[in-house]
Amino acid sequence: MMSTTESGFASTTAPESRADMVLVVDDSPDSLSLINDALEAAGVEVLVALEGRQALNIARKMKPDMILMDAIMPNMDGFEACRLLKSDPELAAIPVIFMTGLTETEHVVKGLDAGGVDYLTKPIKPQELLARMRVHLKNARLTHSAHTALDSTGQHLLTVAVDGLPSWATPQVHALLSKARVDDLTLKAVLAPQLQQWLSQPLSAGQTLVFNDISYPLSVRFVETQSNGQALLKLIDGERPTGAAMLRQQLGLTERESEVLYWIANGKANRDAAEILGMSPRTVNKHLEQVFVKLGVENRTAAAGVALRLLAVE
Repeated sequence: MMSTTESGFASTTAPESRADMVLVVDDSPDSLSLINDALEAAGVEVLVALEGRQALNIARKMKPDMILMDAIMPNMDGFEACRLLKSDPELAAIPVIFMTGLTETEHVVKGLDAGGVDYLTKPIKPQELLARMRVHLKNARLTHSAHTALDSTGQHLLTVAVDGLPSWATPQVHALLSKARVDDLTLKAVLAPQLQQWLSQPLSAGQTLVFNDISYPLSVRFVETQSNGQALLKLIDGERPTGAAMLRQQLGLTERESEVLYWIANGKANRDAAEILGMSPRTVNKHLEQVFVKLGVENRTAAAGVALRLLAVE
């Protein structure tokens, strides 16, 4: 289990853990030396790059926990490097703190628009830098833990930035996109523009976007806006049966049995289900008795639990 030092950074005391790894990107030897000394004293493992393109190559190979990015550098500046970093789903979750001598508001905004989580002006004050890093590393760990938990639920969930590009997705989403033959090019050229336009308007939970211009029926359902401004969405397989049809297919029920179970799982009493389905409460009871036998359960609560586990991942 990951432990932390008194400084608040991850420790290597536990054999299965490692120290926080931070990539420092700056073309100034003096800045690199100052930051390197401060981070190493805090127990942080330091990687170094002198410009943006080199930083991207290192990030892809090493997957650092955080990047400290100078804004103005030769070849590729920090703004462009950050934009490219955030466009890569495997790197997008890495928090980026900008470091620069530029203090004009337009540069601060430019850094945040590029995907930075924070902004420090030079000369860097080591204690302020460490304090900011602790906050953002903690947030990144919490986000990673939440994503890991969601990965294990079997849900088709993904987070999408305002540009329409996914920044994270469960394995089930990747599998469904592969099934639908949506490669990276199609994702960026076809789906992302539709998502970007859709997300530019106010959305409420449950609203759905049906994708156009793809051969396989896919849609997304809006779940919520996260604290980082990204949208949490559920990817929906248009060819996967839902509701009562799914229960019928997955559990081997008759059409009427699956309809009764569906409404019971949705919290309806027998009498309410009977009214919805146009049958008598007695007939509902008879169908439920058959459902109990087929599912190997003893009561409606257990039967509803079986149904809800299936419906939760539709």
